[in-house]
Amino acid sequence: MAKNRQPNGASSIYLGKDGRWHGRVTVGVKDDGTPDRRHLSRRTRAEVTKAVRELERQRDSTGVRKAGQTWTVKTWLTHWVENIAAPNVGENTIDGYRVAVYHHLIPGLGAHRLEKLEPEHLERFYQKMRANGSAAGTAHQAHRTVNTALNEAVRRRHLTTNPASIAKSPKVEEEEVEPYSLEEVQRLLAEAAKVRNTARWVIALALGLRQGEALGLKWEDVDFEAGVILVRRGRLRPRYKHGCGNRCGRKPGYCPQKINIRRETKDTKTRAGKRPIGVPEELLKLLRRHKEQQERERALARDLWVEKGYVFTSPTGEPLNPNTDFHRWKDLLKAAKVRDGRLHAARHTAATVLLILGVPDAVVDRIMGWEPGKSARMRRRYQHLTGPVLQQTAAKVGGLLWGTGAHALEPVPGGPGPGLSQAPVPGAPTVYVALLGERRIPFLHREHAEAVVAQWRTGQPGRLAEVEERDRRKWEQEGVGGMRAIRDRMPDRRIVHHANAVFLPGGERLNIGRDEQWSVSAWEFETDLYTDLPVRWHTTRRPGQEVEAQVRGTDQAAVTVALADACAEAVDRARNPGKYGDADDW
Repeated sequence: MAKNRQPNGASSIYLGKDGRWHGRVTVGVKDDGTPDRRHLSRRTRAEVTKAVRELERQRDSTGVRKAGQTWTVKTWLTHWVENIAAPNVGENTIDGYRVAVYHHLIPGLGAHRLEKLEPEHLERFYQKMRANGSAAGTAHQAHRTVNTALNEAVRRRHLTTNPASIAKSPKVEEEEVEPYSLEEVQRLLAEAAKVRNTARWVIALALGLRQGEALGLKWEDVDFEAGVILVRRGRLRPRYKHGCGNRCGRKPGYCPQKINIRRETKDTKTRAGKRPIGVPEELLKLLRRHKEQQERERALARDLWVEKGYVFTSPTGEPLNPNTDFHRWKDLLKAAKVRDGRLHAARHTAATVLLILGVPDAVVDRIMGWEPGKSARMRRRYQHLTGPVLQQTAAKVGGLLWGTGAHALEPVPGGPGPGLSQAPVPGAPTVYVALLGERRIPFLHREHAEAVVAQWRTGQPGRLAEVEERDRRKWEQEGVGGMRAIRDRMPDRRIVHHANAVFLPGGERLNIGRDEQWSVSAWEFETDLYTDLPVRWHTTRRPGQEVEAQVRGTDQAAVTVALADACAEAVDRARNPGKYGDADDW
């Protein structure tokens, strides 16, 4: 009778001449095309049968690690960071990877065999880092690095599972950054006017550019005619090597003949990062003066000047070193007697100013360089609810529920927005209140109040419209909105055209019982609805998950055209909330 044969590729178990039981399992195909058949050996048939079944289960579920070189954590991390990561990530990213690998991961975990590394090994390693004085952020950076490296090992079948994805990562408490107040900003700018590269700090506090973006600016990026700065590159931190053949005995960065081996700038990482930003006229004037000063420095430097076209340079034309720039910021804080803070706090300050001024989210995203899918999360992180924002919100709620005249809260359209501090408005002891029916709008100057009353009488004949004088101190203490309600400029006489549409989560348009378009005098708008531009639009998601498209502007034809674009984005946002960062909130 013929002996039964197992089908090709099936596992086999047999007793060997050495007296041990052996098993062979086909787990795949080798690189040369032959079957990858693994061998197992145990003392008893039961033991080898169990081992064979376990290898089969592993093969059929997660897969079996690739045969070949036996990796340790040290050899794999070294290979990964130098040969896989380095050619494919940015300079700053690879610097972070190398610090985590060579300073933390290899000294702490390098002796483990790669396939024997367990989640518990990683968790004990993170605790040891913290016990040795490493910050939570440093431990978390090590975790992210080893997780990325081991994911690549799994993808290449050197591992079947990634233990770092199972291990509990170190907990990092996100630090709440306190933006600088208006008074602090003014003190910083006053000190900045006394030092070289004054415009550098004005750009940081007014426009919120990242450090690399500001230092990477070139004069070709500044359009004085259009009043726009184009952000398209960032300054990289220099990386040096010895120019003396390592004879000086110092670190490369301190070598007298050091040589920079890294390019000076790189393009912005995302499409959202490459963006135009409108520049206030005062800052444009400052940039013009800065350019003239640079011309004088060029003349003084003579042959030492290296022309590279940067806006902010060393006295010889070289781009500023980010480390030097950081120390100049610290010096500025001390000179202005302002609390210590990271340079990035200036970016938080600029973002919060945009929130207080009621700038639409879409415009904020463009100015700050945030990607659409991440913008909602970034706004939560960077825009801080300061005292004025909370007080204005409370007053609006009071006006809605108890009729306390919320319209009187807002400063005059076209005038200065509410500041970051509660500094009193200088002026005379009298405030002039325009009585317009049930509304009361206070002005610093009588002629402004009279102009509003005259306009009101024209459109509302027969109704109460007159100017009343009040004691300013009493109004600030008892009047609706207090000192923030007092308007110090002539109200805008132009007409603002407004349009909106609301869409349900599936994209269907909702009939909200209001005309699609209407017009109103600019001075009647609240600050968040006012604009002096020909047209601007944005979309917002309501608490009920509907998405509203809002368009406004002084050009009625442009408003009509923009409404179609706003509605198209609103429909897309209603159908794809995650694309716009809404998924986390709703």
